[in-house]
Amino acid sequence: MELEEIMDKLEETVRRMEQEKLSLEESYACFSEGMEYVKKGNEAIDQVEKKIQVLMESGEEENE
Repeated sequence: MELEEIMDKLEETVRRMEQEKLSLEESYACFSEGMEYVKKGNEAIDQVEKKIQVLMESGEEENE
């Protein structure tokens, strides 16, 4: 899942929680779903950061 898609799903989940009258169970399910999207988003960001770090390190080696 791409980062943009994850963010869209997270926004959709938050919007649903804000706009709908949910039972406690439904609220918990939405919260859990949202936390999974946050986790996936963080993982996607970490992967991008690692790729950038590798590119920066390889660029530094070429300049030496």
